[in-house]
Amino acid sequence: MKLSLRQIEIFLNVVKLGHLTQVAKSIGVGQSAVSMSIKELENTLGHSLFDRINKKLILNEHGRTFHKEVEPLYKRLEDIEHEFQNVENKGTVRIGASTTIVDYLMPSIICQYINQYPDVKIQLKEGNTKHIASMIKEGELDMAFVENSVKDSMIVSQDIGSDELIVVTANSKYRTGTYSISQLMQERWVLREEGSSTRETFLEYIKGQEDDINIFLELGHTESIKSILRNGKTFTCISQLAVEEELANGTLYQVILDDFKCHRAFNVIYHREKFHSDLFEKFVEFSTSIIGQKVSCNTCSDKVIR
Repeated sequence: MKLSLRQIEIFLNVVKLGHLTQVAKSIGVGQSAVSMSIKELENTLGHSLFDRINKKLILNEHGRTFHKEVEPLYKRLEDIEHEFQNVENKGTVRIGASTTIVDYLMPSIICQYINQYPDVKIQLKEGNTKHIASMIKEGELDMAFVENSVKDSMIVSQDIGSDELIVVTANSKYRTGTYSISQLMQERWVLREEGSSTRETFLEYIKGQEDDINIFLELGHTESIKSILRNGKTFTCISQLAVEEELANGTLYQVILDDFKCHRAFNVIYHREKFHSDLFEKFVEFSTSIIGQKVSCNTCSDKVIR
C-alpha cells in the first residue's frame, strides 16, 4: 500500500484547519513538508483533493469522498492503539458526563472505582448533552453518561435508568397547595441553556405552552440556577437529584403540580465503531450499576432498564 498513516494524519489536519501554516505548527513540521505530503497523496490517488479558495484549502468532490472513507478508519486505528496501551485494570478511561450526572452521580462512581482499581486513571469531561455527544463522535471520549438518548447513527445509546424533573422555588407561597403548570407561566423562570437536556425535556413536556413561559434568565450550570433561586422569587424545572439537600433543609420547595410527571432517561453512549476493551466493558458495567441503584432510590415509580 502506497498510502501512509502520516499522509492521512496530515490530510485530516488540513481538512480541519484549512491552512498549511496552521497544520505545520500544530504537528510540529515545516510548511513545505505538509505541502509535499498532500502533493504525494494526491499523486498516489491520481486526483486533486482540495480547491484553493481565498487562501484556504477546501475539499473538492474527490476530497470529500476520500475524507468520508478514510476518517473513520484513521479514528478506528487511533482507538485501537489507545486501547491496546491499556491492559485490564490498568490504563486510562476517557469519560464524558452531562451536567446533572457529573455533579450528582459521577463523584461517587469515580471514588468507588479508583478505590477498587487504583491503577486506572480517569479523565472526566463535562458539558451539556449536545456537546458531550459531539465529543463522542469526534473520538475524544471512550464513553459518556447523558440525559436522554442521542439520535445519531454513529452513536449507540443504552438506557440505564430514569430521572425525575420537578419544579422548585424558594417562594414560600408555593410551599403548600397544588397548582397547575399554566398558573406558573408568568412567574419568572430561570432555565438551563439551549442544548441542555433538562431544558429540552421540560419544554417538550409543556409543548403548546412553551411560548407562554416567562424565561428571564438562562444559565449554563445547575448550581448557578440554584443560587439564583435562593435569592429571588423565581422558578425552575430541575432534576430531583440536584436539589435533594435543599428540599431537605427547606431552602427550596417543590411545587406540587396537577398531573405533572416529567421524566427522562439516563443513557450511556459510545461511538458505534468503538473498540470494547476489557477496561471499557468493566467501567460501563460498574458505572451503570451504581447509577441504577441511585436512580432507583430517587425515582421509585420507575424501573431501571438493563
